[in-house]
Amino acid sequence: MHSGRGLGYALIDMVRAEADAEAGLSLITRGPGATRDLGRRIGERLRAGSVIALVGELGCGKTCFAKGLCAGLGIPQREVNSPTFAFVNEYRGRFLVLHLDLYRLDDVSAGLEVGILDYLTRAEKGAAIIEWADRVLPLLPDDRLVVEFDVLSPRKRRLRLLARGRRFTRVLRELESE
Repeated sequence: MHSGRGLGYALIDMVRAEADAEAGLSLITRGPGATRDLGRRIGERLRAGSVIALVGELGCGKTCFAKGLCAGLGIPQREVNSPTFAFVNEYRGRFLVLHLDLYRLDDVSAGLEVGILDYLTRAEKGAAIIEWADRVLPLLPDDRLVVEFDVLSPRKRRLRLLARGRRFTRVLRELESE
């Protein structure tokens, strides 16, 4: 198992379940650069149809991680900003990326009102990166990657990556073997 030393993060554990249909990986990042780098490494592995659900408190690193994901998809970091007030930003990299920020939504019904299902349909040919995804988790496809962020200190974050479906289980296995 890779320790991640020198890369700014440490592997905590990997858990597999249900005949590899689900997997979990827990990592500690040490600074925004390490959080972005982890996102980039995942972004490099994404295929069209990917849904990445980011969950965590304000200021925990969700947008930093999203910038890394986009970098891995060929989108310059300077183009990626939090869409808190716009609700969604669209980027063109290897394929269309929809970056949604659901901070202002209260619940699933509000997600339906703003057309989250339409965005998820569009993401079938691209990718959706969803900040504050916990507000609409029941609406997300079964095949998804959930990234939960915990603030451990001003520069340290624990990221729990929870893969649902074979696509993301494979991604986590590849990260684990690096």
